Amino acid sequence: MSADDRVAVTTGIARLHASPGLAGPGRLGLVTNHTGVLPDLRPAAPALLEAGARLVALFGPEHGLHGTGQAGESEAAQADPTSGLPVHDTYRCSGERLDELLVDSGVDALVYDLQDIGARFYTYVWTMFDLMVSAARTGVRFVVADRPNPLGGLVSEGPLLDPAWASFVGRAAVPVRHGLTCGELARHLNGSAVPQVAGNAADLTVIEAAGWRRAMDAEATGLPWVAPSPNIPTPVTAAFYPGTCLFEGTNLSEGRGTTQPFEIVGAPYIDARFAPSLAELALPGVHFRDLRYVPTFHKHAGRPLRGVQLHITDREVFAPVRTAVAMLATLRRLYPDDFDWRTSDGVVEGTGHRHFIDLLWGADRLRRAVDAGDDPLPLCDPPAPPGRWAGDDVLLYS
Repeated sequence: MSADDRVAVTTGIARLHASPGLAGPGRLGLVTNHTGVLPDLRPAAPALLEAGARLVALFGPEHGLHGTGQAGESEAAQADPTSGLPVHDTYRCSGERLDELLVDSGVDALVYDLQDIGARFYTYVWTMFDLMVSAARTGVRFVVADRPNPLGGLVSEGPLLDPAWASFVGRAAVPVRHGLTCGELARHLNGSAVPQVAGNAADLTVIEAAGWRRAMDAEATGLPWVAPSPNIPTPVTAAFYPGTCLFEGTNLSEGRGTTQPFEIVGAPYIDARFAPSLAELALPGVHFRDLRYVPTFHKHAGRPLRGVQLHITDREVFAPVRTAVAMLATLRRLYPDDFDWRTSDGVVEGTGHRHFIDLLWGADRLRRAVDAGDDPLPLCDPPAPPGRWAGDDVLLYS
């Protein structure tokens, strides 16, 4: 799609800035971070104040209001120097504690504006879910200022999460790659999981992103890309993430500590067999390049590693989840004595020593299939035709 053919997209927060009344009456709290900007890159909070919105508080997710925290980290709650508003840290805050935080903030409505990347285990959507539950219990209205799904909205991959494996990387029955915007996901969750936890649905409003179509990925929107978190620097990284994030559940480096996180994977025990073995699979839309690298932090920091870089050759047919699952099966076959799974202890709070791959996948079936030498690819099939697993009634865009 050429630049001249692009359809201009107006984000929900830009529409709210133009018409503050879209959020309804009362005092507003804004759930946001550094991605909460207008199309001209002005931070949304001070811009909304200038437009006359009754904004009284900010709420930050994982990585913090300014996005400085690494995975599993946040920032200390403090006043925002740009807007002067108090900041409430919601990361690892849920249940009664989150209810109290919401009540003490004095807001009548929450406006959610965070850039998601379309994968179940990206935690911003579960911050949204937890706040929707608290909003439903405390009588606070919930408004989603919607943004495009950077992967588009035509494809979903992977199974629905099994509730037995719920955690902060997956609270409810959503596929690995869900294919919805946050507004659509909020509508789905508000009709299903929120009432199950809160006892009733939240008073939900979605301010739609005007001009977005389901076939549009991040680059087609014409919107500026702001890295949603420290290790998602580009739209290409986001395209890999629903698959290669699964390597967080293994003893391989997923590229953290390099300039190409989630585009490369490697380990000290990988040898010359790995890249050719992946090439033999002829997976659609992707090539694999043998490479060596040394991470500066995270897994295997400071150690020489060998692995592969993934190169997308055709975005329309590339299936990140199926690709990563095929890679996991290949690793188990080639390196049975070295390849291993990582526990969730210290990765997701409150999950003990469970295998982290089970939390990411939303069940233990993938790990068991790979360990048994069974073909795991059928597990990647979505629960319904692409883009329709949640039902047409929650969809806002064509």
